[in-house]
Order: sequence, then structure tokens, then C-alpha cells
Amino acid sequence: MSLPYALPDPASASASASGPAPAGAPAVHLSAPRYVLGETAADHTTVEGLLERARGFGMPPRADLWGWGTVHRTAKTLEALAAETAAATLHGAGVSPGEVDCLILCSTRFPGGPRTHGAFVENVMAATGLGAAAFTGLTLGRCANLLAGIRTGQAYVASGMHRRVMVITADRVTDEAVRMENFALFTDGAASCLVSAEPLGDDAYEIVAGAGAQDPAGLDWSNEISSDLAREVNERILDEAGMKIGDIHGVLHANLYKPLVVLKERQAGFTREQLFLDNIPRVGHCFAADPLINLVDRDAAGALKPHGHYLLASSVPGVRIGVLLRKLPHHHTAPDAGPATAPDDAAPLGDH
Repeated sequence: MSLPYALPDPASASASASGPAPAGAPAVHLSAPRYVLGETAADHTTVEGLLERARGFGMPPRADLWGWGTVHRTAKTLEALAAETAAATLHGAGVSPGEVDCLILCSTRFPGGPRTHGAFVENVMAATGLGAAAFTGLTLGRCANLLAGIRTGQAYVASGMHRRVMVITADRVTDEAVRMENFALFTDGAASCLVSAEPLGDDAYEIVAGAGAQDPAGLDWSNEISSDLAREVNERILDEAGMKIGDIHGVLHANLYKPLVVLKERQAGFTREQLFLDNIPRVGHCFAADPLINLVDRDAAGALKPHGHYLLASSVPGVRIGVLLRKLPHHHTAPDAGPATAPDDAAPLGDH
């Protein structure tokens, strides 16, 4: 039995830097990226023990240097955050929940254990309306989970296993004493997108290339993130796309502290102009959601241009993942479906 989307042959595996995937390669798209942040925004000075922890980390208490700004806290469950962002993505894509046949749910820490995970998934699927979809959970990639989920969704679609995949990441800090770490100031929130064969809605991107690299010896929490792994991922992505690093119009990276982002991404080969630091003080580090949050905000500000290439990138100790997107011109190609209705208690910042 043949699959509906043929896999590319080796001779046509590379995507053009200026156009869609070559004939024979299944086109896969990322559509309607959305996010929600915790409903309570607070200044970094409200973070419990921030100055004491900074001293313990040997960090001078200079907010402007590190990018300390606003954090967003939530009293909501992960299920509620996931439902809010999923509803916004469905609305933006113009599809109904029944038209999505797979859910990939990411979190750095799913609550409970085997006895509670079934009810957790049931609650998420009921709240999102995705009860008929197959589901997969991703957690071991930590703050690279979302990009691992997007790459998994891309593989599902390219193979013909699924046609429309909802990818959601949701996280919240459960212990205020560790909201501040030596690499980032954490914010609560969630983000989502649809990965599908066709572009959906008015903000869609072709997935041009992607790659991941890892060093098992460097996976421990105590290690630094690796610019060597970032260079390896860049090389593989650029080779696949037939591009140079200067052809990437912007990097949507994690919202770690400013000096850390600038140092590691510059070492990876990017220029300062390719980076996006504005959301470090505005949003903080929303776990795995940062690349999509930054993509949404740059698009809303008019900073993305049609056919421009933008790299979603995330690093944790021992892992780097990148997904290269090409922005499509605004269009409406989704089937005629009524808009999804967001929950009544959606956060004011949720419809991004």
C-alpha cells in the first residue's frame, strides 16, 4: 500500500534556498503559531530570592546586563494553558479540532506519574477538542522539547502517517524559589502550531530543513550549552537547504540571559543583527516555547518578510535543535471551518 506523500529520493533531498521543496519531496508546513503567557505579569524584583541567588551564582545584580525584566506567573493548570494556545492555533488556521489527526504534547515536567498521566491526557484532549487524535508526549529534551515535537510532526506528515499535527508545549514553575537560574529567568506559559502537508490560515511557513545534534557526555544539567553542537546543526541545515549562514534573516532562539545568548549564538556563526533579544526582558524564558513566541512577536511587529528564512533554535546542555522556516506570503488556504472559540478565562496575553 502506498503512502499519500512519497518520501524524497536522495537526489532531490535538498530544498532550494529561494523556493519550495523540489519535486518528489513532500512539502511540510508550520501554520498558525500562537502562545499564551501566565495571567499575572510581575517585575523581576518580585522574584523570590533573586538577589541572593544572583550572588550565589556570582552574577552582579544588573538587570540591564542580564535582561531581567518581566516574568509571567499562572495559577492555571498545564491542561488549561494547553487548551488556550491550541484554541488560538485552531482559530488562526481556520480548522476545526476534528480535522487534526495527531497531538504532540510537550512539557519539561508532566505532573504526577503513570497513575495520573492518563487523566492528564484525557483532560488536555477534552479541553482542546482533539479527542479523536492520536497522541504522543515529549519531555526528555527539556527546553528543546518543542522543536523536537515540531520535527516529529514533520516526520509524521512527510511519511503520510498523519496529515495535520497539533504541537503544543506547556510549562509552569511550581517552586518560586527556582524561578531564577544562572542561565535564565523563567516564565509560565504555552505555545502551539499546526504541522501539516498544506499551509493553513494567514500565517504559514514552509519547513525548509531541520537538524539536531547531541553529546551524551554533555547532557548533565551542570554543563554549559554547546556552540559546537550549534555549528554542527547549522552546517547540516544549510547544506540541506543549499544556503549560507548569512541567508538566514533571523534566529528565533531561547530567551536566556543576554550575554549567554549573544556569546553562544555568535560562536555558532550568527551576527548580532540576526539575533532577537527584545523578548528576554519582556517575556523571560518560557521553557521550550521561546522560539515560537519570538517568531509570533517578530511577525506581529512586521519584522518578517515574505519568502524570508528564519531559524527556530534551542539549546540545552548536550543538545541543539534547529528548524529552518521560509515565510509564505499572507494567504487563506484552510478549509471553511468555523473559528475555534477560546475558553472564557483565556489570559489577556493569550491571543498572539
